[in-house]
Amino acid sequence: MNKLKLKKKLEDFFLEDIGDQDVTSEYLFLNDTVGEMVFMSKQTGVFCGAEIIHEGFHLLDSTIKTEVHIPDGAVVASGIPIATIQGPIVNLLKGERVILNLIQRMSGIATTTREAVQLLNSDDTRICDTRKTTPGLRMFEKYAVRAGGGLNHRYGLYDAVMLKDNHIAFSGSILHAVEKVRSELGHMVKIEVETENEAQVLEAVEAGVDCIMFDNCTPEEIQHLATLVPSAITTEASGGISLLNLASYRHTGVDYISLGALTHSASALDISAKVSIKIKVVQR
Repeated sequence: MNKLKLKKKLEDFFLEDIGDQDVTSEYLFLNDTVGEMVFMSKQTGVFCGAEIIHEGFHLLDSTIKTEVHIPDGAVVASGIPIATIQGPIVNLLKGERVILNLIQRMSGIATTTREAVQLLNSDDTRICDTRKTTPGLRMFEKYAVRAGGGLNHRYGLYDAVMLKDNHIAFSGSILHAVEKVRSELGHMVKIEVETENEAQVLEAVEAGVDCIMFDNCTPEEIQHLATLVPSAITTEASGGISLLNLASYRHTGVDYISLGALTHSASALDISAKVSIKIKVVQR
């Protein structure tokens, strides 16, 4: 992850949660009261978010010591410590909720992605994500997909051309849309076209696009359509594919399968924070 963007995002998240002050912790403990907090997994899954723990607590207080015991992408079992954090307890408590929210979300996505990769069980077809991410969290969620063994599709509207059905309808045809975009676009940006039938696939091949997506097609339809595409053009299947039917797409011959469910339907991994050193409450 881009560390400058990471710090800016974390700063915004902390400001949203802390506001002017933590009226609970700041009135309960002295600033120099030190404690230890342990992040513990309460279920088995794929951990993701080591950098969030390090950067998040250090952003609040540079004296806080963070030790993450599980690398991103590793399976963590229930009851296993993920990280140990030591420092002023006021700042440990300020950062706890925001950091837990992020790593639980990211670990859930990494876990779902790993499950998808294992269900597909293919050496030829790779799993990737979509733009169906939570606004403001795309960088985190796409990183989590990679940690789970998947790949990233485009990050936004700015880094690749995807001509979808509405673009094509407004343009009149795939050929016209591709020619128009290519005449205005630099040679470094790839062009993908969404197709739904054989005629559209053949038109996209004629246009010489970089990638052809088979949208909302059955495994049998994709298997046929893929034979119409030269090997120089990347193929992708998307739409109507979930963890429940993913295995049936194993032998369709596509290069990638993109799943919105990796990010929009993943359940957070249950992670809690436990204080392992008891601190006396300071009466003020």
